[in-house]
Amino acid sequence: MAHVGALLLGLGNGGVYAALALALVLTYRSSGVINFATGAVALYVAYAYAFLRQGELLIIIPGPPTSVGIGGDPGLVPAVLIALVFGALLGVLLYLLVFRPLREAPPLARAVASLGVLVVIQSAMAIRLGTAPVSVDAIFPASRWRLGSVTLLSDRFYLAVTVVALTLALTAVFRFTRFGLTTRAAAESATGAYVSGASPDRIALLNWMISGVVAGAAGILIAPLSPLAPTTYTLFVVPALAAAVVGGFQHLVPTVGAGLAIGMLQSEALSQAAQHSWLPSTGSSELVPLLVILVALLASGRSIPVRGGLVRQPLGHAPRPRSLTVPTLVGTAVGVLALVGTHGTWRAAVISTFIAAVIGLSLVVVTGYAGQVSLAQLALAGAAAFSLSGLTQSWHVPFPIAPLLAALVATVLGVLVGLPALRLRGLTLGVVTLALAYAIEALWFRNTDFVSSAGNKVRPPRLFGLDLGIGTGHAFPRIQFGLVCLVVLVAVAWGVARLRTSRLGSAMLAVRANERSAAGIGINVVRVKVVSFALASFIAGLGGSLLAYRRGVVTYDSFTAIGGLSLLSTAYLAGVTSVFGGVNAGILAGSGIVFVATDRWIHLGDWFPVLSGLAVIAVLIGHPEGVASGGHELADKIAARRAGWRRRRGLVPAPATDVSAPVGLAEPAAESPSGVAVAPPRSGKLLEVSGLTVRYGGVLAVSDVSLRVSPGTVVGLIGPNGAGKTSVIDAITGFARAAGTVALDGTPIDGLASHARVHRGLARTFQSLDLYDDLTVAENVDAAMVGRHRDRGHEALTGALGLLGIADRAERPAGELSHGERQLVSIARGCATDPAVLLLDEPAAGLDTRESRWLGARIRAIADTGVGVLLVDHDVALVLEICDYIYVLDFGQIIAAGTPSEIRGSRAVADAYLGAVHAADAAGPPATATAPAGTGDADGTSQLSDASVVTS
Repeated sequence: MAHVGALLLGLGNGGVYAALALALVLTYRSSGVINFATGAVALYVAYAYAFLRQGELLIIIPGPPTSVGIGGDPGLVPAVLIALVFGALLGVLLYLLVFRPLREAPPLARAVASLGVLVVIQSAMAIRLGTAPVSVDAIFPASRWRLGSVTLLSDRFYLAVTVVALTLALTAVFRFTRFGLTTRAAAESATGAYVSGASPDRIALLNWMISGVVAGAAGILIAPLSPLAPTTYTLFVVPALAAAVVGGFQHLVPTVGAGLAIGMLQSEALSQAAQHSWLPSTGSSELVPLLVILVALLASGRSIPVRGGLVRQPLGHAPRPRSLTVPTLVGTAVGVLALVGTHGTWRAAVISTFIAAVIGLSLVVVTGYAGQVSLAQLALAGAAAFSLSGLTQSWHVPFPIAPLLAALVATVLGVLVGLPALRLRGLTLGVVTLALAYAIEALWFRNTDFVSSAGNKVRPPRLFGLDLGIGTGHAFPRIQFGLVCLVVLVAVAWGVARLRTSRLGSAMLAVRANERSAAGIGINVVRVKVVSFALASFIAGLGGSLLAYRRGVVTYDSFTAIGGLSLLSTAYLAGVTSVFGGVNAGILAGSGIVFVATDRWIHLGDWFPVLSGLAVIAVLIGHPEGVASGGHELADKIAARRAGWRRRRGLVPAPATDVSAPVGLAEPAAESPSGVAVAPPRSGKLLEVSGLTVRYGGVLAVSDVSLRVSPGTVVGLIGPNGAGKTSVIDAITGFARAAGTVALDGTPIDGLASHARVHRGLARTFQSLDLYDDLTVAENVDAAMVGRHRDRGHEALTGALGLLGIADRAERPAGELSHGERQLVSIARGCATDPAVLLLDEPAAGLDTRESRWLGARIRAIADTGVGVLLVDHDVALVLEICDYIYVLDFGQIIAAGTPSEIRGSRAVADAYLGAVHAADAAGPPATATAPAGTGDADGTSQLSDASVVTS
């Protein structure tokens, strides 16, 4: 019964988490924003209510008095209603001024904007109201109810009941009213809202109002239980996010149930920690949201849903460095001059800039390159910092071994942090890493079992008898330590730039762009994710070690979870996709050069955080990809002008723009019947598929399909829309669960992962192409050769580009290509994997007749090298022209198979394309898969000819 009593004590906090989670779900469903500022909204409304009960109206805008009298306490109900109106108005302002202008921005940009809102509200209230706690009179009667040995506090019970009642009311509104119907339609797609006769903007605005009211209600309800302070409610968003994750950011009742459960479990965790000495003294309750999130996400395998009305946007352009030598030398020289030319506070700011830039570069690797949103990088830096203290103080490990070992500790922890990334991505992963940083801070950094109340000391670095420490007193800050930080920054920046130009960097960008497509060209997505987290964590660990040396004493306040949010905000604003942006992050950091300059020159004082938050919002509205995007665009324009200048002077050939005419191939080795030069034939492998069956839930998409693709042949797979052709390719290549067997040269491969099948010789293209627009044509193809020897990879690259006739486009960004050129790059990427069998899914989609015929010659040339080709395409004329054998699929079953001439005369095929209405006029029985030939007539041939026209 003691456990029951402890659980019931958590109803109060659980009710607040549930209400905040409701607000999170409402804003996300209507506008796709994960509003990290939800707790700040609740804080503002709670303060407004508290001031109203004192007979005053709160004003947080600088200039006028903090509050003005209104003639006395208006009473409980009027005060609550007025405060909730303020919450609704704040929701309206946030949507109209911040999030509506960002509705087409990348999801991460909208999340960062909400961090800016959080900083603005929290900092403004701290400045205007101070940090002294404010007590609020009770709303509900506070008494103890006893049932045997169980005690229940009545005010907690009433709070939970109020939140549940609010949830049921909102559920009824969204289920049974027209407003709820249009909200659900808008959540699926903006088009759905328009069809329902409603404006998506108006729907989002109303939901933001409701969200502000709900968040405000949470603030008012918790105010009597927990004294108000400007930093009180900020981290309430973490357990609220956990509850929203359980509800899938869609469903209200499960969300509220999870919020209540989290509060109760936290109360039980605190009770157990007090009773058992072997449990950590702090941090047990903060671990609960992380465990809840992991169980909810990993058990269900769900990510946060992407609203149908919002197109998933990329993070931004990740430019390929054109030179490393000049930027490295110039950057080093600037850094040295900055150290030599400054002293005192300015030199300390320069050193802080170097350190912050190192940690910022860790986000460039994991988020900018690999696309994994990590909010735990500052926590990883803290893990290295606290580890460094133990290594230098207890174990006396010397410099530079100690910081390297500390960085390895961060690396191990970072890989563990990254494990959820194997099944999650995007902002879903960000929520997990935030909860983990929240738990690490409480379990380790704030835990007096591991950390002294005064902090953990770090022994200054020494090398060969030289003191490299930052110094104390008048010697602070010493230039020697600044040079150490500069050397580390230059080395890390150079390494990150080299990573971008490497095959691993291309693989990271491929994973960032489309994990499915990356696996389809043989990239081990799991390994790339783990490596990216390991590299980024090591870099963050180096930055954390430098910060520990910089401070001399390691304390939790340098590595808080909220600080991690600020780090991501700064890095994204600076430009998280490039080394240039990582260095910018150091310059813009809270202790960097910009902060000191504004403090010295403009005298912002305490208002710097507020103005920096407003700057974040303003910059994101103008540049949703960060301030570095302007520099990237300028560099691209300069490069384009230089390329044009060189072309005009005949230094390089002009890039071809028309794919309808063949271009020259390098060093042809043979001439194919199609007239296209090909490489020497090689031994191929026989692909055999038997009994292939694919189900999607209760729908049978593919039923007992068997087919063969021999080396050097082109085999067609055709059928009307919805016949199951792409499902067959997905099943063969491991992208769809299927029964049956898939074998290459008699060796079963149906148990292998998709990327492993590519390495066995089974390559494919995708109907949606899924090129990586950030990469050049050469990089797109090169990404398919991760792990190969550099020389062999270069040979395969040039061979693939030459075979498809696009060698002259190698250095052009894929995003600048025409549709036909993109088709060729997609096929070249498959050819670069050195396949035994190549599966092409709709390669002629979007091409005209002339382009299709030219593409057919290319496909025939690929087969002439010994590769077996399985071709799926709606251009029946193309299939009949170049294929050696054809299978026809309808309703997931093979209905005919044979040579092109046999398929052309098949009545069954004509009926499948033009409908059973023609069967009444047919002469003779329809063809079957076992006897496709000789069953058609002139009428059937005519019908298939018409079908080919209709479907091409």
